[in-house]
Amino acid sequence: MSNQEPQEVEVLVVGAGQAGVAMSEHLRNNGVPHLVLERSRIAERWRTERWDSLVANGPAWHDRFPGLEFHGIAPDGFATKDQVANYFEAYAKKIAAPIRTGVEVTSVTPHERRPGFRVETSDGVMDARFVVAATGPFQKPVIPPIVPDGAVPVQIHSSGYRNSDQLPQGAVLVVGAGSSGVQIADELQRSGRQVYLSVGPHDRPPRSYRGRDFCWWLGVLGLWDQETPAAGAEHVTIAVSGARGGHTVDFRALAAQGIQLVGLTDAYDDGVLRFRSDLAQNIAAGDANLLALLDQADAWVERNGLDLPEEPDARVIGPNPACVTDPVLALDLAEAGLTSIVWATGFATDYSWLRVGALDESGKPQHRRGISSEPGVYFVGLPWLSRRGSSFIWGVWHDAKHIAGHIATQRSYLTYEAPTA
Repeated sequence: MSNQEPQEVEVLVVGAGQAGVAMSEHLRNNGVPHLVLERSRIAERWRTERWDSLVANGPAWHDRFPGLEFHGIAPDGFATKDQVANYFEAYAKKIAAPIRTGVEVTSVTPHERRPGFRVETSDGVMDARFVVAATGPFQKPVIPPIVPDGAVPVQIHSSGYRNSDQLPQGAVLVVGAGSSGVQIADELQRSGRQVYLSVGPHDRPPRSYRGRDFCWWLGVLGLWDQETPAAGAEHVTIAVSGARGGHTVDFRALAAQGIQLVGLTDAYDDGVLRFRSDLAQNIAAGDANLLALLDQADAWVERNGLDLPEEPDARVIGPNPACVTDPVLALDLAEAGLTSIVWATGFATDYSWLRVGALDESGKPQHRRGISSEPGVYFVGLPWLSRRGSSFIWGVWHDAKHIAGHIATQRSYLTYEAPTA
């Protein structure tokens, strides 16, 4: 294609993860010609940027698209990472999605004095009328610049962690109290490691309550459909686990198991890591979050007259362990025998390839429900794109439906011809 005229594409979707596959389905349903480009394989990040034992954090009945159920998994079960990747591959095949793998988009620039965009790829140049960025939020691993290189033998991001055998012998610090950090810390401790878990602010929903998964509760309470986050809650860490059949994360239980809890990782100085004195505060705020959701659930049951079994034990919160009441504020890495740090500290987006007027000065997308400030450019797959559930599989599907409808409407305007006199 590189020696030919640019290939013309009506709608180019960049990325063939859950967002790209959902976009393809809805564009097809609207009769919109399109092409999906993926630099690796369909759902590649589920395959190669997750640890070996990862499972989905939502049950199979919830974390899926409407048109296909998971094969071989009970509705209340939790799919493995490979089962999730295979699911999206099967879904793409089911809808005959026009996906071209092994092609990387390197730049998108607007045409001058005519609509559309010039798209440069590893396989030549394309001319696209519309472009949908479906690369999602997990593009650049974020490691805070706290511990210098060489201070410990290994520092890796959670996206690079696979299993305990990957790390050298010795103690491990896991930084991050979300689902990834908690599950990795638990796995490392069960493998026989001494583990320190750095706990920052977090939400801590129950895995299930009164016979219903927390995903169900957030649905009936209308919390998935919240359109704007509370102040400061745009990137709240959620501690919930689907591991070993699913369970409510309990930091006190992790401490009793042998994991040393510490506060937010704050600074490093001459072989010593320092932690904030906020551990008890963060634990208490997580408890309050759990109890508030239980209160809302109980009120909903009472208001609707449902016969769901009461669960008083869900409100039982035990005493704080010694590591919370008398927290470690400084850790000498040599004395602790700490040889590895796993940073479960999230990701940043990377739209350096998208050279259009749809990004602010920091490179953050400017959009409303995925419709960007640059006509013809769209985003899908981002947290809070339209609602709290936007970054979940089912939320991506609904966001893609809205964006595909917008594209179809714009195409109808562009093809309008005024009647002759």
